[in-house]
Amino acid sequence: MRSPSLLLGTVLVGLFLALALASFLYPVDPNPPAFLRRLSPPSPGHPLGTDPFGRDLLARLLHGAKNALLVGGIAVSVGFFLGVPLGLLAGYLGKGWDSALNLLTETLYALPALLLALLFAALMGPGAGSSMLAVGLSTVPAFFRVARAGALSLKAAPFVEAALALGATPTRVLLRHLLPNLLGPLLVQASLAFAAALLAEAALSYLGLGVQPPDPSLGRMLREAQSFLPFSPYPALVSGLALSLAVLGFNLLGDGLRDLLDPRR
Repeated sequence: MRSPSLLLGTVLVGLFLALALASFLYPVDPNPPAFLRRLSPPSPGHPLGTDPFGRDLLARLLHGAKNALLVGGIAVSVGFFLGVPLGLLAGYLGKGWDSALNLLTETLYALPALLLALLFAALMGPGAGSSMLAVGLSTVPAFFRVARAGALSLKAAPFVEAALALGATPTRVLLRHLLPNLLGPLLVQASLAFAAALLAEAALSYLGLGVQPPDPSLGRMLREAQSFLPFSPYPALVSGLALSLAVLGFNLLGDGLRDLLDPRR
């Protein structure tokens, strides 16, 4: 309660998770068009109205939130499980390993998510899978830097030297002594990376490289509503506001976790 950032971030993230979970309970199919009820206002049958193709806007929003969380969650997991081990190895082993792994991650850092998405779309076809890989690989350098910096600062700590003196293997030192002490910064980075992944997924779907139609996506919903803004800005406001609040929530959650898990505070 002493951290407004953490409290508000938790509430916003919880609401977005509730939207995603509600997609399994809301009985309306989000995909079938009905052109006779295009851009209808909210009504008992359609609580948020309909989109430019006559589809239920609430159903599209719920399933779009679910797809955004799925793509973002898998993308952040790819970045975490690739970047953290590489960062721990680079920081702990040093020398040639550090230089080689730094070069690898700097190469990934130089490739934007959009360029990676175009590459994977050419190899695998556009879709959720290629966008997950593209966004996931773009988050690897951030996790690598956090893990590497932590390993560099902790590998000379007395408890690590004591573990080595007692015969601990490098693998045990990395998993039992270094990684648990880095979970705080890594959780903060995961929350911030999730916000960036949501934006990247929406951008890729907006460009036609992410979730493919007719499956709903917040970015695709914005693109579909763009041409109808002079007639009804409501569909764009619904999807844009949901995406903005979700990104804000994950960023506030990351800031709050940073303050909560910082032992100096």
